[in-house]
Amino acid sequence: MSPLDNRPPALRGQDGEGSLQVHQDMSIKIDGAKVFAVYGKGGIGKSTTSSNLSVAFSKLGHRVLQIGCDPKHDSTFTLTGRLVPTVIDTLKEVDFHAEELRPEDFVYEGFNGVKCVEAGGPPAGTGCGGYVVGQTVKLLKQHHMLEDTDVVIFDVLGDVVCGGFAAPLQHADRALIVTANDFDSIYAMNRIIAAVQAKSKNYNVRLAGCVANRSRDTNEVDRYCKTVGFNRLAHLPDLDAIRRSRLKKKTLFEMDAEDDIVAVQNEYIQLAETLWNGTEALAPEPLPDRDIFELLGFD
Repeated sequence: MSPLDNRPPALRGQDGEGSLQVHQDMSIKIDGAKVFAVYGKGGIGKSTTSSNLSVAFSKLGHRVLQIGCDPKHDSTFTLTGRLVPTVIDTLKEVDFHAEELRPEDFVYEGFNGVKCVEAGGPPAGTGCGGYVVGQTVKLLKQHHMLEDTDVVIFDVLGDVVCGGFAAPLQHADRALIVTANDFDSIYAMNRIIAAVQAKSKNYNVRLAGCVANRSRDTNEVDRYCKTVGFNRLAHLPDLDAIRRSRLKKKTLFEMDAEDDIVAVQNEYIQLAETLWNGTEALAPEPLPDRDIFELLGFD
């Protein structure tokens, strides 16, 4: 029997009325490091944002670990230059005997010393992503990989807000949302805010703010933030250099130092400094769907 069949049962809990959540063993809570969970609409640039933010933290002298939480396992490929094996695939190779694994079997070093882990995920329709996240953190703790880490960044699958992929919120201090200056991205952000607020009733996670990505302007994002009581922490423009960096399997910090690239690098450094120094624990009030349409959907 696969350990996926032995995962903790989904409990009808108190993380939000009527919600089904996968509750992690609190003994595997991450201690000592500052933990950030990055969310946003699918395809919005969470992995690009997470990887460049990881490098920015490392440039400030911090020891960084990035954990990809997507079955595509492409969160860290700009840091490592390749698709690294996932935790779940590595466990399968040893018939789920975790005691046979060494740190180098599932932790890979990326650009500027950033440690990279891809949690992966179960086959579609066969398991819970929350279990995989929990097993990944458990392995990292068993091998003492978190004792020498200052910053942990969870890069989380799409805009899924189910119990499974909300699992990183049980470890995070702050949740960061990547959005664009358009209706669909802000609509997804509104749903994520609601999910984080539900989690924050039982866990320490709080919202840090949002990053406007791939956007020439920020007027719609700023309008939404002002309405619900949220903060925009950074603005990353829609530059072709960012697209090219992913095609080259590199972070922006490895690209030629053109003026526009340097400006974005500095924005990431400033964002890392802001998060490291601590952000206000925000509690915005998500809007009903109809209100978002009235706010952003019409002139």
